[in-house]
Amino acid sequence: MVNLLYTEVLKLKRSYMFFISLLGAVAAPFITFVSTLVKQHKFSDQTFLFKAFFTDVNFYILMLIGVPIYGVITTYLFNREYAERTLKNLLTIPVSKVNLVFSKLLLLLLWILTLTLVSFLTATIFGFIANLDDFSIAVWLRSLIEFITGGLLLFSLSTPIILVTLLIRNYVAPIIMTIMITMVNVMIYGSEYSALYPWSAVEVITTGHFFKQYAAFLSYMSIFATSILCLILALFYFQRKDVQ
Repeated sequence: MVNLLYTEVLKLKRSYMFFISLLGAVAAPFITFVSTLVKQHKFSDQTFLFKAFFTDVNFYILMLIGVPIYGVITTYLFNREYAERTLKNLLTIPVSKVNLVFSKLLLLLLWILTLTLVSFLTATIFGFIANLDDFSIAVWLRSLIEFITGGLLLFSLSTPIILVTLLIRNYVAPIIMTIMITMVNVMIYGSEYSALYPWSAVEVITTGHFFKQYAAFLSYMSIFATSILCLILALFYFQRKDVQ
């Protein structure tokens, strides 16, 4: 497993994908920063707080930007050997297919957490540049926990994208899938159904804004049931499918 993870990291070093993803990670903080500057100019008598700024940045990540970016990363990791036709050679070493999947999952987790921290630290810097009020270590740490929680939950929802990638073996279908997921996020945001839809349930859990119509555990259940079911299906399919 360690050797497989090391191999994945070496392959990543030869690619520009990680650096491109860093640009995506700063998109939400930058958009929120520009929006805040505009509001400060328009409503100069109002007070703008760090906590609200962090909340807005995390909202953009969870509901709009995170799913497409993490979806592209997931597809890249799990489709690269198919695209480069190196999977068959890799499996002759021999390498366990299960270990191969979990090494990629571990790298994906580290990648997402790295981007999450980059987004959070960038948001912190922009917050100071915008001269926001009410900064404290307590607010900073609470917001950091919310960012990491959101990142971990979005990581757990990478398994449906993995399944689609393994089934179709190209970049187009998973990217279309992430766009559709994001569109549904926007459509149902604010309604009680967002507590049941796995990807919008991430925002509900992270912010703690649950709906009285549905118990909190249903939001967790929708995420983890989707994650585990798709992981099992992906492993089953990958184990049984012959590599051409």
